[in-house]
Amino acid sequence: MSSSRINALTQWAAQQHGLDSAAIQLSPAGGDASFRRYFRLALPNGSTRIIMDAPPAQEDSAPFVTISKRWHAAGLPVPQVHAADLDAGFLLLDDLGDTPLQASFTSEAHIQQSHLDALALIAQLQNCANPASLPTYDTELLGRELDLFPEWCLTRWLSLPIPSNWVTVREHLIEQALEQPIVSVHRDFDAMNLMLHDQTLYMIDFQDAVAGPLSYDVISLLRGRYCRFSQEQFGYFVTTFYRQARLDGRLSSRISEADFITQCQAMAAQRSLKVLGIFCRLTLRDAKQGYLARLPHFLAHLEDSLTALPQHRDFAEWVGSTLRPAMTQRLAESCQ
Repeated sequence: MSSSRINALTQWAAQQHGLDSAAIQLSPAGGDASFRRYFRLALPNGSTRIIMDAPPAQEDSAPFVTISKRWHAAGLPVPQVHAADLDAGFLLLDDLGDTPLQASFTSEAHIQQSHLDALALIAQLQNCANPASLPTYDTELLGRELDLFPEWCLTRWLSLPIPSNWVTVREHLIEQALEQPIVSVHRDFDAMNLMLHDQTLYMIDFQDAVAGPLSYDVISLLRGRYCRFSQEQFGYFVTTFYRQARLDGRLSSRISEADFITQCQAMAAQRSLKVLGIFCRLTLRDAKQGYLARLPHFLAHLEDSLTALPQHRDFAEWVGSTLRPAMTQRLAESCQ
């Protein structure tokens, strides 16, 4: 980040509080896979705010502001936007601290309770936020996400041919997603985007929210970057969510528990394939560091999902016999 942009951000933050820029302090407060960066603003009275720096040439912050206002008005736990300059790419937000959900993963019991709490937050989001104003997670978007896998992971990174059954797998995963009820979807409901603050779980980084499949955020959580659950544990969490969704009316009795678990496994396969493609793109196109090391974890997620989808047995065998060895070798070469 250039010194001129830091100066502009500091001056803007000072203006929002009627202060001289010398009277405030900024310190780094993290970043993410995008071009967004975050700073903690310390004010003379001891209070703090978070400033999001989102260069407008790379990041459109308008959806974040709009969704934050709507979800905050709906009573959902999200950071409030206190000021925004969309032309400059500066946003002034609540400071939710430095404790993401994964910080609570200190024992098996805490891991289980943390995920149950997060599933309850997904239910709250789906019950309170109207999806009508959000972009639609339609066939085109689902397909574009899936296509990241053959383009960036297979072709550009591994130089592997695309398996002959890819089109069939792609079409089926899209169909399974579109058969589900439409709700408000955070779209990156991973533990790192859930902040523990004042004994409340808050959602952040929701700018890519869409109107999409009921199971998507469940999968973002259960097949995220920090945990790999057994099929029995996965089934327990999904069943817990399913029964609450039935009680709330988000799921009708026409969808059996077994069918919903299958839909979740298909959604998990879709997301794992997308993530494999995204992580390769972040590495190759955006020169981001650290993402290749996460590929084996999401490959394991993919294999877990395909195990529960017998109609894709041939694709699962290809993943085990071709994709996994190629990825293992390529990762070893990249470490040399």
